[in-house]
Amino acid sequence: MNGRYPFLFSIPHGGVSVPPEIRGLVSLSKKEIVFNSDPHTRLLYGFDDRAEVLVDFDISRIFVDTNRPPYEYPPRSQDGVVKVITQDGTPVYRRGQVPGRELIGTLLKDYYYPFHDRLARALDASPIEIAFDCHSMLPRAPPVRPDAGRPRPLFCLSNRGDRQGRPVKRGGFVTCPPEWLQALARSFEAEFDGEGRIAMNDPFRGGFISVAHYRRARVPWVQIEINRGLYETGGNPADEGRLTELRERIFSAVAGFWDEVSG
Repeated sequence: MNGRYPFLFSIPHGGVSVPPEIRGLVSLSKKEIVFNSDPHTRLLYGFDDRAEVLVDFDISRIFVDTNRPPYEYPPRSQDGVVKVITQDGTPVYRRGQVPGRELIGTLLKDYYYPFHDRLARALDASPIEIAFDCHSMLPRAPPVRPDAGRPRPLFCLSNRGDRQGRPVKRGGFVTCPPEWLQALARSFEAEFDGEGRIAMNDPFRGGFISVAHYRRARVPWVQIEINRGLYETGGNPADEGRLTELRERIFSAVAGFWDEVSG
């Protein structure tokens, strides 16, 4: 090993920037944009010094969501690659200003596809053995979710399988071997012992990034979701010291998993 773990970390929702093409159309405040992104994930998963590859995205997921299929956009979908409402139901755009097909095409060409191209090139050119798509989640499911109000686990680890990481249907596929996902869950449980539940595929089963790039390159993918309650309390800003501590513990869990399964 060259001193780096054979990991790719994808951080698709950590950015908070507004594309210049739509800047005059947006109705959200900066605070609302940050809240509806994955704040602090670029620090929490910022392992560019220890992993082979880190790919992140500067644009807020509210405006271009790289973890959605490119064909899910308004009016077909309100919560797709280009969103109409936030997770609490707030309109993203001023009345009558929702982007049309031509503008959506520009957003996809300028931001969405380049992000996925970066992932594909990294998987093809680097010695990646496993990739992690890294996110955060609200402590409770937001109003737009079918399970609105339900408490979330401490971490959710996803491979498109069931709650043991196995294929949901006979002959179905998962983006990471069940044994690996189970080992990863055990490593997180050991690192965060007594602090909360480590769940597999609950409430999230993994999104478009994991599925699309697993199918293309056949490198295992796991989606990781951290509960924002671990570092955001009572509406107060997250403490950088706490974020740094959590980053080290997350990497310890991931590295411990890899040392087990690759040994």
